Amino acid sequence: MQIKSFEDLEVWRKAHELTLLSYRLTRAFPPDERFGPISQLRRASSSVAANIAEGYGRRTTKELLRSLRIANGEAEETRYFSLLSKDLSYMNAQEFDTVNQ
Repeated sequence: MQIKSFEDLEVWRKAHELTLLSYRLTRAFPPDERFGPISQLRRASSSVAANIAEGYGRRTTKELLRSLRIANGEAEETRYFSLLSKDLSYMNAQEFDTVNQ
């Protein structure tokens, strides 16, 4: 399969699924957390996919690898905010496991 767009990358598709999941799960969080875990989890998860897309769009291996390192950091930040959300009882263990698979 020839890769014509970042959307053809499996890693980007998984990152996009993570973003959609984060948005769905945070809808049920308390409204007063909109500037805390809701915002942070959404921002970090969407940054994973955005950095992959950006790196692909720069068209050099060096830039792609740099963007993938940044995306990895954002994935770890997403993992932390999902852990925080679970520990605050905004997310149950099954939801946490789904985010972190």
